[in-house]
Parts: sequence; structure tokens; C-alpha cells
Amino acid sequence: MYKIAVFVDVQNVYYTCKQAFDRSFNYRELYKQLADRGEITHAIAYAIAPNDDGQVKFQDALKYIGFTVKTKPYIQRSDGSAKGDWDVGITIDMLELSADVNEVILLSGDGDFDLLIKAINRKYDCLTHVISVPRLTAKSLTDQCQQHTPIDSTLLR
Repeated sequence: MYKIAVFVDVQNVYYTCKQAFDRSFNYRELYKQLADRGEITHAIAYAIAPNDDGQVKFQDALKYIGFTVKTKPYIQRSDGSAKGDWDVGITIDMLELSADVNEVILLSGDGDFDLLIKAINRKYDCLTHVISVPRLTAKSLTDQCQQHTPIDSTLLR
């Protein structure tokens, strides 16, 4: 059986879909499309800890679809800036799980992940696949992955 692991940078997907299309990403459709191609051994969505009912409902919906939702608090710095990214967590999980699957899928356009994809390509025998909004995706990321699927109307709500 063809094994797939999916890793979602929820903040990146949310903001790029809103900016490019003014629409939301359709996680249910993504999961359905991927399940038709193989066994989804891991589907992990990395999000910021919910602070309102809307976020709680969204994260509950992700869990219902089949995602494991990992959250961390949104950090407000004393200088007024804020931080809430999962780059290190996503990197660790992808490196640990890539050995056991045929394909790793990253949903993010963040160029910080280009070195991760390059390392997986070098170290593991699995397909590296990025799904993202093309015009808001770092070229360095699409240059490293073996397959890029653009987010388009078929993956939007």
C-alpha cells in the first residue's frame, strides 16, 4: 500500500488562501483526494492554540476529518511583535516520519522549509510534495520539492 504523510502549516495556508482567493482551504477535499491515492499514515495540522470558539470549531473539524492537531500558544513579544510558527516542530516530525512513507506532503509556501525538503530528498527514498498557493510560495521551496501542486478552486471552499 502506498503510504502518505501530510504536514499542514495551518497559519500559512489560511493567510495565503485568504490573500490570493479570499476563500478558505478545503481540508475535507484534500483528505479525500489523498485517501484515494493511498493510505494516509499521518496527517498533522500545526496551529496556534485556539482563543475563540471559531478556532475551536475549526480545529475540532480538522480532528473529525482525520488530522492530528498540534497547537502552541501565540507569543506576544514586549516590542509589540508576535510569533506563533511551527517551523521547528514541522521539521522534526517530517524528518522522523519520512523514512516510513512513500510520500511526504507539506502544505506551506514558506521558503524556510526548502532546506528541510532538500534534506529529505537526500536522506530518504520518498516523494517530496508541496501543496501551496503558487504566487505566494517561495521559489526556493518549489525548486527543492519533487512535485508541486498549486492550490486552486478545487481545494477551496
